[in-house]
Amino acid sequence: MNRLTRNAFKLALAAPLALALAACGDDTGDIDNGDVIEPVAAPEGSNWTETVTVSEQDGYVLGNPDAPLKLVEYASHTCGACANFAMTGKPGIEEYVATGIVSFEQRNLVRDPIDLAIATLVRCGAKENMQVLSDQAWGNLEGTFQAVNQNGAAYEAAGQLPVEQRFIAIAEAAGLIDFFAARGLSADQQRACLADTEVIERIAENSSSQADELGINSTPTFLLNGRVLDARSWSDLEPILQRAGARQE
Repeated sequence: MNRLTRNAFKLALAAPLALALAACGDDTGDIDNGDVIEPVAAPEGSNWTETVTVSEQDGYVLGNPDAPLKLVEYASHTCGACANFAMTGKPGIEEYVATGIVSFEQRNLVRDPIDLAIATLVRCGAKENMQVLSDQAWGNLEGTFQAVNQNGAAYEAAGQLPVEQRFIAIAEAAGLIDFFAARGLSADQQRACLADTEVIERIAENSSSQADELGINSTPTFLLNGRVLDARSWSDLEPILQRAGARQE
């Protein structure tokens, strides 16, 4: 693990759980109006809402990987607004994904060690489960924070452990081992994933480098076909998708 990553981990462990990130500026805007795009049929015997691929950016793409409209979310697993979007936005997005016109990719913008632990755990099983587990973890965000508050001493002590032990201890303090075990990931499987320092380092480094490259400093932040959007909710996003061509006329 290089010095930059070690410093990032150190800062993350010191970050407050209720970290509030500033909103993006207004230097980006909507996608230009586009012609109506015809639906794209999924391969025989499959459907786009069950199709998952991993992108070059280590994001998890739901839907047609060659969709003409590629929607990306940079999200944090300890972000309340991201949790709200998972509950209110994903059902609407899946309707567009089903047409093959829109794909939805989830990428990480890591804010703190609990976020990094969850980002690691949702990757621990089959790639098809990554977004499903993420949504379930967001649905339990309040419970996660309550567990950390109740186990504050154990959480703080985790920061002094070697990295290969640190995120196991963080997950235990946050109640994550039991939570994900109830959703099909055995405790042994989780601990093995959380001890994989190469994977943890890659998630952290991808988050940092992509955020720097794109100028992203808040979550959720959405991109459409590579362009950062001035949107924070499904009510903001759906009109943009429709203007870009994901509509029926």
